[in-house]
Amino acid sequence: MFRSLVKPESIAVIGASHNPQKIGYVVLKNLVSHNYQGKVYPVNPKGGEILGYRVYTSVDELPNVDLTVITLPAESTVKIIEDVAERSRFIIPIAGGFGETGEKGKEMERKLLEAARKHNTRILGPNTVGIYIPDTGVNTALVVPERSRFPGPGDIAFITQSGALGLLTMDSVAMYDVGFSAFINLGNRIDVNENELLEFFGSDERTKAIVMYIESFRDGKEFMRVASEVNRKKPVVIIKAGRTEYGGKAASMHTGALAGNDAVANGVFKQCGLIRAYNEVELIDYARALAYGKPIMGDRVAVVTSAGGVGVVTTDYIEGRDPGIEMKMAPLSDGTKKRIKEEVVPFASVANPIDMTAQASDDDYDGVLAALDDDDNVDGILIYALFQTPLISERLVDIITHWHRNGRKPIVVGTLGSEFAMKMASRFEKNRVPAFIGIERSVRALKALRLRGKYLQRVSDSAKL
Repeated sequence: MFRSLVKPESIAVIGASHNPQKIGYVVLKNLVSHNYQGKVYPVNPKGGEILGYRVYTSVDELPNVDLTVITLPAESTVKIIEDVAERSRFIIPIAGGFGETGEKGKEMERKLLEAARKHNTRILGPNTVGIYIPDTGVNTALVVPERSRFPGPGDIAFITQSGALGLLTMDSVAMYDVGFSAFINLGNRIDVNENELLEFFGSDERTKAIVMYIESFRDGKEFMRVASEVNRKKPVVIIKAGRTEYGGKAASMHTGALAGNDAVANGVFKQCGLIRAYNEVELIDYARALAYGKPIMGDRVAVVTSAGGVGVVTTDYIEGRDPGIEMKMAPLSDGTKKRIKEEVVPFASVANPIDMTAQASDDDYDGVLAALDDDDNVDGILIYALFQTPLISERLVDIITHWHRNGRKPIVVGTLGSEFAMKMASRFEKNRVPAFIGIERSVRALKALRLRGKYLQRVSDSAKL
């Protein structure tokens, strides 16, 4: 159903502009910058050529297209919607000034929807930046490409009611080489809604995890049905904004949405097994952990580090409640401790957390991971890859990647540092290993994998009844 949206063979841009400061120019520039290979039909009464494309002077000149992006103001959009709907399978009206502004805006939204339904066309938005699909080069974003980074292809689908938050989040994580299968901005959501998209990406082979930013639900019961079904196949992480009184008012002004009762939303998420995030960092971190990692089926965690203080702080986070994740440090077996002692320097600590000291080598890490992978007292491993010491090399990335892919135990990687640490984090990312800069982010990734494990166990137990 949504193939013409995420993989369109033709795109019309109504309101295309020769002025680089206009949205109609920026949308075209983003299509060019991301190497979109389909047919592009810019429309502007002045005609001519923009960025190598012939410009059509009227909508009437257009052939039928898969997707039309309208970059005109709200009232102008309403005036041409009938002609556009007649020629398009999907329409993205970029402009704000619709339902979020009051009754006049809602009346304009009704006219958009009436035209769309008359011609069996779907509308994404209005008040939206549209979509970004890395695999196909479709990018309708209204941000300047020279000032924003867009992620490459990856495993995460992003459905959001806020276009700006979504684009800023992608810009922030692109420097770590985090990839996305799709980005869809719902905007005012007069037609295409989160339930349809959640169901679509639940069946999308490219997508391993789905993240959502939602201010209200179009149909709460339908969301529960779809979310429960999709979450059994792949994990869903969600930010539900507007959870306070003032946050709810802000959400209403933003997209014209009613935020709803947060306690009810929280209960729905738990029932459906969705993992709740509270900011954009948690949203993407949890998704990466879940897309790349194995679920953790018990509470016992082994911590491996070459810096003692890092292990101590991590222990507090693992076993603590506020802040903390209320899991347990794994009681290593005597056999495991003996094997670890044979791998590390004599003055290392072989108890959990395992402190190999600054004398740790790549091979020490390899041997310790082998021992922990065989220990039935360990449910998951948090290993700190700290590259600042002399016996550690970039080969450590390959060693940890091997155990992540071939070992029995779920692994989360933590690292600390600046430029070199970020470079290594990017290498882990390319290898689809869940790696995080900082202690707290690393520990919280464990929490996401543990919540996933609990949910899958609950589903399994229910199926046996």
